[in-house]
Amino acid sequence: MRTEEEMRKAIDQYADMIQKICFIHMKQQCDVDDVFQTVFLKYAKAPLFENEEHEKAWLIRVTMNACKDIFKSWFYKYTDSKINMEELSQDNSYLTYHQTSDLMQAVLSLPEHYRNVIYLFYYEGYKVSDIAAILHKKENTIHTWLKRAKVQLKDILGGDYLE
Repeated sequence: MRTEEEMRKAIDQYADMIQKICFIHMKQQCDVDDVFQTVFLKYAKAPLFENEEHEKAWLIRVTMNACKDIFKSWFYKYTDSKINMEELSQDNSYLTYHQTSDLMQAVLSLPEHYRNVIYLFYYEGYKVSDIAAILHKKENTIHTWLKRAKVQLKDILGGDYLE
């Protein structure tokens, strides 16, 4: 079990990244908070890491898996918890990390695997080889997903945003 000081340091260092990943998947602040807590509870019990990059990659992977676990839960299977983004945009309290810009709306409308690669590549600055390792996919798959995501974003945004 990690000490309180280690936990505070990790939260200070990785909180923003974890919350962004959660939001990209969950789109609701209450779900982001649940996953955030789950990730850091798992982190508290995790073994020591080889280095900081390994720790960061582990946190990203655990966060993505925790988001998927939420969607597999009974609550999401048997309730209609889909909230219209237009309704959310009228409620400013749902989003503390991002403003609902056109680009963010476009990214959120992408399929999950495209959102993941866009976030890791553009927001976190990972190389394709690193993304492939984190997502347990082949590098060519990541290249294809990035290309397709950019095409979809260009269509959604109606311009040359990414060029």
